[in-house]
Amino acid sequence: MTLRSTMAAKSLIFSNDKRLLSTQAKVPPQARQMGALKVFMLSPGFIHDPYAPREPIPFWRRWFTRNGWKRTKEDIIIELRSAYAISKLRKTGYNKQKFYKEAVDLYKEINTLMANGDKSILRKAVTEKMYSTLKNEIKQRESTWSSVYWELVEPIIKIRTLRARLIGVDRNDLSKAFIQLTLEFLTKQKFEAYDSKGAVVAGDKTKEILVRDIWVLEKSMFHPGSYWRLCGRIKL
Repeated sequence: MTLRSTMAAKSLIFSNDKRLLSTQAKVPPQARQMGALKVFMLSPGFIHDPYAPREPIPFWRRWFTRNGWKRTKEDIIIELRSAYAISKLRKTGYNKQKFYKEAVDLYKEINTLMANGDKSILRKAVTEKMYSTLKNEIKQRESTWSSVYWELVEPIIKIRTLRARLIGVDRNDLSKAFIQLTLEFLTKQKFEAYDSKGAVVAGDKTKEILVRDIWVLEKSMFHPGSYWRLCGRIKL
């Protein structure tokens, strides 16, 4: 990222009181004490700027029509937001390959905990809002199947970053922010479900299934000892 683009990114953060490269989470009044902001939230509780694929447009339309120029500008801003968020993350020691390994381990762990119905450990791997969603999914599944088998076939086929966003909690201190990375996982998996008598009622663990998941991982950039957690899933 060039110096000019970095400066432009910073200047856009609070343009017209609207966050373009990051958004600002609302902090309860109780968080303010003696004029100082006491940040205590563990997660903003929402996905900022959820990823959605953008339909390709022809070259001639992009560069020789008004709508094309508008679309090009929007695409540049989207990429600039991600570049700015990643540049801030790199200052904390972010390494892409190391992060991808950690992300795959988290993906495997959460799916395994879901299959085993282990809600106590699952709580630590996801945000509070996501835990409520997954807990309900486990409850619904257990009302249909007695148990399930799940396996991730490794190595996975592909993992890539689709989007990066910052969520600020203090207008006066941009270091107080959460970062969300939207990742695409393309994997092969094995699945089988059983009734109370152990009979197979769904799936076939001898067959591999191609699965594409889009997950949003979140991490605080200002809480000591913070780590990546699942904060949402995107269905396309």
